[in-house]
Amino acid sequence: MLTLLGTGVVEMLVGVITGSLGLTADGIDSFSDAVVSLFVWIGLHFARKRPDQRFHFGYYRVETLSALFMSMGMMAVSGLIFYEAYQRLLHPVDVKYAPLALVTVFIAGVISLYRAIQMRTVAKKYNILSLHTNASNSIKDSSSSFVIFGSVVGVALGIKILDAIGGIIVATYLLTIAYTTMKEASLILMDATQSPELVEVLVDELDKLEGILGVDNVKLRMTGPYITGVITLLVNPKTMLEETVTMRQSVLETITRIMEPVGDIHIEFMPAKTG
Repeated sequence: MLTLLGTGVVEMLVGVITGSLGLTADGIDSFSDAVVSLFVWIGLHFARKRPDQRFHFGYYRVETLSALFMSMGMMAVSGLIFYEAYQRLLHPVDVKYAPLALVTVFIAGVISLYRAIQMRTVAKKYNILSLHTNASNSIKDSSSSFVIFGSVVGVALGIKILDAIGGIIVATYLLTIAYTTMKEASLILMDATQSPELVEVLVDELDKLEGILGVDNVKLRMTGPYITGVITLLVNPKTMLEETVTMRQSVLETITRIMEPVGDIHIEFMPAKTG
């Protein structure tokens, strides 16, 4: 967050000094990403809290909610950059001190790329939506910085319109990531299944387990980074309680082999109808 804040402030200052809209837009983007990172940190902080009397299932969804708020903020910033780029299309200007602008945006791009690689590694390891989004956002930051680098070079060569085009590209990157994040976070908050195809595979595998006569129902949802839900299995009415303990372990092993990370999965055994 502090790295983004510093990068954003420097880019905006240099953008104002040089008159480069693309660099200013990239700075605004980095500054907004600092706020985004703050949201992610808050979400992850609360997600670690244990369940209590008010939130019986824990605080995992705070992380998803923070990702949703983050995407809304990204859309707002994207709209602002689009507007400024449109104004610059109507009234193109020269970029002063082009070498200063080029050095600044190049360093910002390298920092964003390094930051993205670090965050993507952690996000992939722990399956954290908000951090994964933030990593994608950093990759976007890096690529947009190099796009701005090219646009500044173009303006220095006399193609003034490229400055506005660079701003539009940055805004488009931002809008695309914001939309994808908002869609995914909304589906999680609405208890959508992570992958209907995986559920079908899971049902087929559970049917093969010893002692399982059929799968009556599978209800899975994402709770923060974890897959939770209820699975109802049909067994012989004469099955003993001790046998269900062994079957439950086999079921859990099958689930974790097919999908992860698995949180609280409630497994119910129901007697199959006979005759």
